[in-house]
Amino acid sequence: MTASTTGVVVQGTGGVWEVYTEQGDRVSASMRGRLKHEAHGALKLAVGDRVTLARDAQHAETWAITDIHPRTSKLARRMPGGRYGERVVVANLDQVLVVFAAARPEPHPRMLDRFLVIAEANGLSARIVINKADLVAPEVSAAVFADQAAAGYPVHHTSIRTGEGMDALRDEVEHRSSALSGPSGVGKSSLMNALFPGLDLRTGAVSESVNKGRHTTVGAMLHPLPHGGFIADTPGLREVGLWGIEAGQVASCFPEFRPLLEACRFADCIHTVEPGCAVREAVEAGDVSSGRYESYVKLRDELTGKG
Repeated sequence: MTASTTGVVVQGTGGVWEVYTEQGDRVSASMRGRLKHEAHGALKLAVGDRVTLARDAQHAETWAITDIHPRTSKLARRMPGGRYGERVVVANLDQVLVVFAAARPEPHPRMLDRFLVIAEANGLSARIVINKADLVAPEVSAAVFADQAAAGYPVHHTSIRTGEGMDALRDEVEHRSSALSGPSGVGKSSLMNALFPGLDLRTGAVSESVNKGRHTTVGAMLHPLPHGGFIADTPGLREVGLWGIEAGQVASCFPEFRPLLEACRFADCIHTVEPGCAVREAVEAGDVSSGRYESYVKLRDELTGKG
């Protein structure tokens, strides 16, 4: 490799970051002191960031990150444990694949709505992947996720055991930067292993006693794909927190609400009690899912401290 190059951060821990270079090599690098000082309290390095690397003049095998390139997007969540602040899970994504299971654990559409809102709030397109499709009759699974499909989200039904939907999903992932998100235990790591043999991601069984997956991924990791693109293996996010979104913006994170927002009688309508609300009228007419509307009210209340 040359004295300097560019790459993508694929993993990081303890101040040492693994970078996948444009030449296809993996190198370990630390942030140069000046950059670390400048980034303090501002842009913090995250998996998925594009960076410039330089060799140490005296130690040819030592690399330093000298620049963090501007981000095109990010998937962020609130810091866990009730702490204030933002944690960027993955930067520079093209899309989020929200993975739920058809069964084991049982799917919760309202939780799915939360993941979708987070993708929308981060400006990321989302696809829904219903894994373990062989465990449930197709018409049953389709009914559970009908509201999200009607809202315009692409829905993929996949089964590692039967191979259902795997080729179609692979086509949507290659040559893009994607993150798999969703609850623990739905088979995200197993799905990636089946889509791209050789990733060898750790997998874990679902606890029968609590019907929740054990955490097998401890931090986001970005994996280069054989024919181009990256896929991120993210931790199971049991406590997904909304970040960077105001209560008044929640409605615009529901795609089926957007055409209706300008039709409300009042410009500051919050779509809960006001007369002449086009969103509520659409719900009452059956044109908008009452379940999705329920998710909207719950998420808005959460942001205003009522939830």
